[in-house]
Amino acid sequence: MSTVEQGSRLDLWLRAIASSDASDLHVGAGRPPMMRISGELKSIEEALIPRAKSKHSGARTTPEPRPGGPEEPAPADSAVAHDGAPSRSSVSRQKGPSALVARRIPQNKLSFDEIGAPPVLRALAHLPRGLILVTGPTGSGKTTTLASLVHEVNISRSCHIVTLEDPIEFYHDSHKAVVTQREIGEDVSSFSEALRRVLRQDPDVILVGEMRDLETTGAAITAAETGHLVMGTMHTTGAARTMDRVIDQYPREQQEQVRSQLAVSLQAVVSQVLIPRADGNGRVAAFEIMIRNSAIENHIRKGETFKITSVMQTQRRLGMQLLDDHLLELTQAGTISRENALTYAQMPADLRQRLGG
Repeated sequence: MSTVEQGSRLDLWLRAIASSDASDLHVGAGRPPMMRISGELKSIEEALIPRAKSKHSGARTTPEPRPGGPEEPAPADSAVAHDGAPSRSSVSRQKGPSALVARRIPQNKLSFDEIGAPPVLRALAHLPRGLILVTGPTGSGKTTTLASLVHEVNISRSCHIVTLEDPIEFYHDSHKAVVTQREIGEDVSSFSEALRRVLRQDPDVILVGEMRDLETTGAAITAAETGHLVMGTMHTTGAARTMDRVIDQYPREQQEQVRSQLAVSLQAVVSQVLIPRADGNGRVAAFEIMIRNSAIENHIRKGETFKITSVMQTQRRLGMQLLDDHLLELTQAGTISRENALTYAQMPADLRQRLGG
């Protein structure tokens, strides 16, 4: 297959996932091209991709291989656009040939109402300083939520927003704010290096695409402590588990210090999952939201993260909500099925009882 033919097939598949409102494209040897719709994988066409043809399926979405290194392209992740259908692609080797996964990126910044976020989420964008963590498993919509937060800041505040992303997915034009977007691997070598440099660039709001290591986490907390609003993501579910994950990154002798830092700097944890709608028409986000207050601050400082859940249950008037409470509401409204609610619940046995046995 020629390079032109390869590119044409790939463009065709990317257009197919865009027109079907699918979230991901999967291409690999020995299987048909697949797309993920409402959480389920479905074939785009019946023909299997031969091994020889699959080897270069991702050639147009990634740079050339490293000289003298393995044949896997470097970097393996990139953001590209084919015929107006932006996507984030990841290429990996699969028994020799390359396999490609491309995630479709929505072309518009969604409002908080459109993503189904509770009203308190909009208020977070107007905080002057502190740390906001948006958490959830891969594919849970964290990037979309962050883009909505940045857009809200952008249209409402006269400030400087700096985003650090790998890769850049949503592009923001400057509105009331000035927006600077830096891509890891292109504009700066790593998240931790970008965070070290960003404080010299007069930022007011900093978005960290992923707090994936101790150095990045520490730099983000420090930036939040020094008067900046910092938004970051982690692959955790639930506020208490997120606190434990942050603290456990540190050596034991430093954990008391970081608990004191978090108690002061952390403003909110927004944890989310995407769940198929009961009517089969796409997916809906379910949120858990923790807002810092004196009780939360005290529990973080003392290392009593297991008590955070009970505070959230009794402080709903502040905008807090547990994931299982939101799942209960969505089930009772008929938005999601009982089975899916129990699948995504933090405490399925308790939710089953609340749903009636």
